Formats: sequence, structure tokens, C-alpha cells
Amino acid sequence: MFNNVEIYSKSNCLYCDKAKNYFTQNNISFVEHNVETPEVFDTLMNRNPNARTMPQIFIDNELIGGYTDLEDWLQNNKD
Repeated sequence: MFNNVEIYSKSNCLYCDKAKNYFTQNNISFVEHNVETPEVFDTLMNRNPNARTMPQIFIDNELIGGYTDLEDWLQNNKD
């Protein structure tokens, strides 16, 4: 269910922290990308041109969305 998790985040972002905490507390490894780096921001914009908020979460290269989208996704994808 969680083979490849990527989180695009930025500093001082409550929902970014919540997402990272969820994965950490559930022993799910993830790769964090800081969008404050211009190259990372450009990559995110190529992957999701509609991204306007952080975090932006991808699981197995599928865009999940932000933290509340993650909560909905988890609810709908229970084992």
C-alpha cells in the first residue's frame, strides 16, 4: 500500500508536519522534497501544475493531494 511515498513540503507548515508525523508514527518510509529549493518547486509544478498548498503527497506516483486529502484517501483505502 505504501511502496513509494513522497511529500513536497516547506518550512513552518503545520499540515506538512502532520503528514510527516503520520508516516513516521506508522513506520512508513517517505522521501521529503523541500519546495523552498527552486529546482524542487519546478519539479512539483511539472508533476502537479495545480498545486497551491503544501504538502503535496504522492503515493506510488499517484497524486493524493494535501493532508486532508491524505486523511480521505486513507479512509477510502483501508485494508
